[in-house]
Amino acid sequence: MKLLQTLLVLFMGVTGLFAQDVAVSGTVTDEDGNPLEGASVYVAEISVGTTTDASGHYELLLKQGKHIVQFSYIGFSPVARPITLGASGMTIDVSLQASMSLDEVVIVSGSKKAEKITSSPATVVTISPRQINEYAGNPAELLARKKGIDYFRAGIATPAFNIRGFNSNFNSKNLQVADGRISSLIATGLPMGPLTTTVKEDIEQIEVVLGPNATLYGPNAHNGLLNTITKDPRRYEGTTIATNLGVNSDGNGYYSGRLRFAKKLSDKWAFKATGEYTKATEFIYADSVYIDRDLDGIKEGYPEYDLDNDVKFFKTEASAYYSPTEGTDLIATYGHSNSTYLSPTNVGRNQIIDWRISFYQLRFKTRNFFAQAYYTTSKTDDTYSIDERTKQYYRGIDAGLSEEEASGDFSYASAAKFVDDSKRWNAEVQYSNTLFDDKLEFVTGLQWQLDMANSKGSYLLDEGGDIEVNQLGGYLHLDYDFGSGFRGIAATRIDNHEIYGTNVIPKFGVLKEFDKGTLRFTYGQGIAAPTILNMYGNLFSGLILGNSDGFTLTDGTVIPAQGVEKVDTYEIGYRGSLTPKLYGDFNAYYNINKDFLSPVTVIGVATHRGDTPIEEVQSGYAFYNGLVATYINFGRVNTYGADLSLTYSISPKWSATANYSYFDYSFDENDSDNDFNNDGNVDFLDFLINSPTNKIGAGINYSGDKFFGGMFGRWVEEYNYFSSYQIASETLPGYTYRGTPIVENARSTDSFNYGPLGGFVTFDLNFGYHFNKNFTLSFAATNLFNTEMREFTAAPPTGGLYVLEAKLNLD
Repeated sequence: MKLLQTLLVLFMGVTGLFAQDVAVSGTVTDEDGNPLEGASVYVAEISVGTTTDASGHYELLLKQGKHIVQFSYIGFSPVARPITLGASGMTIDVSLQASMSLDEVVIVSGSKKAEKITSSPATVVTISPRQINEYAGNPAELLARKKGIDYFRAGIATPAFNIRGFNSNFNSKNLQVADGRISSLIATGLPMGPLTTTVKEDIEQIEVVLGPNATLYGPNAHNGLLNTITKDPRRYEGTTIATNLGVNSDGNGYYSGRLRFAKKLSDKWAFKATGEYTKATEFIYADSVYIDRDLDGIKEGYPEYDLDNDVKFFKTEASAYYSPTEGTDLIATYGHSNSTYLSPTNVGRNQIIDWRISFYQLRFKTRNFFAQAYYTTSKTDDTYSIDERTKQYYRGIDAGLSEEEASGDFSYASAAKFVDDSKRWNAEVQYSNTLFDDKLEFVTGLQWQLDMANSKGSYLLDEGGDIEVNQLGGYLHLDYDFGSGFRGIAATRIDNHEIYGTNVIPKFGVLKEFDKGTLRFTYGQGIAAPTILNMYGNLFSGLILGNSDGFTLTDGTVIPAQGVEKVDTYEIGYRGSLTPKLYGDFNAYYNINKDFLSPVTVIGVATHRGDTPIEEVQSGYAFYNGLVATYINFGRVNTYGADLSLTYSISPKWSATANYSYFDYSFDENDSDNDFNNDGNVDFLDFLINSPTNKIGAGINYSGDKFFGGMFGRWVEEYNYFSSYQIASETLPGYTYRGTPIVENARSTDSFNYGPLGGFVTFDLNFGYHFNKNFTLSFAATNLFNTEMREFTAAPPTGGLYVLEAKLNLD
């Protein structure tokens, strides 16, 4: 017993739980030495903070060890000071500048702990609280202004992004996270995007990691990661009422009303609640659906049947914060959304109808320990494929049914509906600390996930009930300070998945820190995992089947079960101040991509799926006779590129930004494993990179005491795009796609080819006025001059959208 007590005391000492609180104090002033009353002083990793008094003085009690203390004041650039606090305490006096400097931003996404963005081993871009607050439109639009991001608008309701190639109309390679909670759909793995429950007024910061970060976040943090961080009600108290009125270039209206209430009830309790209702009408557009209605087999294009352009969103969240002691938080959150809109897919558009997302999350945080558990549900009863419903409707008409009969239940009879009643459990524990006189920082943790997918038999092999899939991952991230500004990082993750097995995911790096920036060299691996749809899909009466168990073909060929796709990334970058007024962020990378997760492809006539005879799996066996399309792994391709961004502080209120991104790829034309489409040639149609080679953006911003505004322009180089049924390409003599010659402004096999994406210059404008500390009126225009451009397939050309926002803040 005595030995156990001794070990416990030693452990408690190592973790710092017995360390005494010591004082950090000082003053916060402006450039002229005038005290700033009400400036925020905050330590993010323990959610502890205070504000300065009338003389600009502050005092915080913190435990000994490493901290990052953030100083901020409205209209001034934030300052972040990494400190190592000893027994005697510390005095930190800070002078804030009224400018737009970026090098003091604190992030959490790069290493799963608070760190200055200049010190992070990952390439991270951020959207700041000021940018969100001063932008009248959807804050996702601000991603278009960042380097390294392929941003596109697939209509009013569906802004989206991609990173470093391999985009598609069904892209699950970018992980979406909100407050540490995975925010992706359970069955498809797609980011929730418009289905999110968070309202704009509750977003504190958006962080985007460019490239893989799978060691800390697991599968599908493959090409990138988007992390949304919401506001702490203890720092952001008050009531905010916001409303938007807008119109698009077609004359269709847009309305949004939002509410946020946050209150610190006592030293221990705080609460916040949010709500949103948004209603709009989508851009006028009807996609072509090709239907064989003639005996000679000629297909003709018909507009999408019974198209509904209404867009509706209802969102709400509520959180209770309990702090039994300072620096320790217990946070309970509930969120819900109900969404109706049009969503592009590989086979045309889906009519999303009353798709409901709910989650329940419980988080526990101290300085060294974090734990969370959350439960997510996804439900829809009436969502359907517009393409398939249109085809079925005309089948009914051709069979002699009346309009009423063909448009009713019959129009959904060929599996057009996508029902979802899926659930997911997640749990995570994480511990972080320092060793060896604070030279070694480490973060370690475990993550568990249980997916319970259920489509009610509409698109999954789930007639027997939920498809349950377990996965467990453990990670360790080490950061060692060698001195003289040199740091080394090493991380690894071991991930075990019930279906596709165990994977080890490493990351290494060397960093050199200078006074105002950091040079970094890193290697990291990412994996993209097959989704439940990839593994257990059952579409169009079994023509498309998931590949969790492999297939045996009639000639005896065995098609292996689909496994993970891997990317090895080598990267060099620098982020920091180049001069007192010029801030730069540069990176170059080289990726080795292998074992691709293919789009759906016909593999031939199968006799078995795994050990099960195909006639017992394929409900349409009498028609298809075992002909199967599924998902496989194939090939290897190298991708490479560079991103650079410059921000210049013209004056304390004016700043200018410019960014440029380059992306390209290469592959071995003699490697038969790269011949995905089995046409005997290895070419670009096997890999479907789907990314512009060059992108340029530039803008100017003003942020004053009353007036604020900005103008941003971007040029996206023209590029060809292929995604299953969808095609957007210039005429390519001698090439075919899905059996049809590639000709611009002509029919492809199953869709219409309007020509390449990109190839445009467009401008966005925003400006506003703070009438007083309570009321702000602002305006945002995306595609200001209504430039004709096409940003995505199975989606309308994105014209102008013009939005006026009124915001009332009550203390």
